[in-house]
Amino acid sequence: MKMGGAANLLSETEKGQEVARYSTNGKAILQKFVAHSFRASNIALKHGWLPGARYTNLRDVSNFDRLGFLDIDWKNYNFERHLRAAISTKPMLTIARDIENIKEINRSLDEAHLLKEHSDLVAVVPKAIELIDCLEDIIPTQFIFGYSVPTKYGGTLIPPNNFKRPVHLLGGRPDVQRKLGNEMVVVSLDCNRFTLDAAFGDFFDGTRFRPHPTGGYDNCIECSVININKLWTGY
Repeated sequence: MKMGGAANLLSETEKGQEVARYSTNGKAILQKFVAHSFRASNIALKHGWLPGARYTNLRDVSNFDRLGFLDIDWKNYNFERHLRAAISTKPMLTIARDIENIKEINRSLDEAHLLKEHSDLVAVVPKAIELIDCLEDIIPTQFIFGYSVPTKYGGTLIPPNNFKRPVHLLGGRPDVQRKLGNEMVVVSLDCNRFTLDAAFGDFFDGTRFRPHPTGGYDNCIECSVININKLWTGY
């Protein structure tokens, strides 16, 4: 069933007061982040995006006034290093350790609570399939959900319609992200895919990636950002 956007869920006050940070006058604001080079982030910033970075590399965001998104190295996760980065950057949003095994849930939630002291919002990423029917019961409402958009490298296996509270979309293609917006309440997303294609002269035209008519890395980045914004207009 298609959902009408984040504003529908923001009216459910029992979902946690922290979600209000994503709203203005009762209307939801979809935040977009790019965690890439200063060059790409600076272009995206002009179109309403916010800079992001992994905790392993904060160099490219050191010249921005505020870090929007503090990402993690989920394959080689180091909580102590992540926490130090959160303390120093005070991001709008960061991601807790992925819950890939049900036995890891207490550790992930304990870490999420500590991260919450230094980040406006923390997204918990439930990947263990055993959580499919109990996400709302187990994950405290002060956290939003993180959903890893499926790619050839992996992703969240729990079906989108099981995510009943605000969601941050982690990575993936922009067209796939937008389709997921019809199945869950998306309040933020990070997207780097278009920065990779830009290096080869391609841009996202709102439907697919194709060669830019005039070329140029900056042109590709800017056109992709503009077209992604258009995808979410009115959400």
